[in-house]
Amino acid sequence: QVQLVESGGGLVQAGGSLRLSCAASGRTFSSYTMGWFRQAPGKEREFVAAVTWYGGSTSYADSVKGRFTISRDNVKNTVYLQMNSLKPEDTAVYYCAAQYGVLRGNRAADFGSWGQGTQVTVSS
Repeated sequence: QVQLVESGGGLVQAGGSLRLSCAASGRTFSSYTMGWFRQAPGKEREFVAAVTWYGGSTSYADSVKGRFTISRDNVKNTVYLQMNSLKPEDTAVYYCAAQYGVLRGNRAADFGSWGQGTQVTVSS
């Protein structure tokens, strides 16, 4: 298992940008597919994006395609989520998650390790 700590959340106006970071502990970070999820008040946790262990393949929810970019640095043990053209409906707590090996699914249950979350608020 890896331990995950998110940072970079905050308050931003609609149309603005934020970059979230997720620092992972453990020497096997490069063996994990990494993902980002989000959860708005009263809603279920939903998939946002994922990147395979070698960074060669990414997957995005339709709602963020073209606006968000996931990337990873296996030297720094860090995964990033660059969020551009933010909308009020992007407001949520964003969670970093890890799935050992290849991406087998994008459900929350497919990911075994989670961070504590970071709040993103987009004002209109």
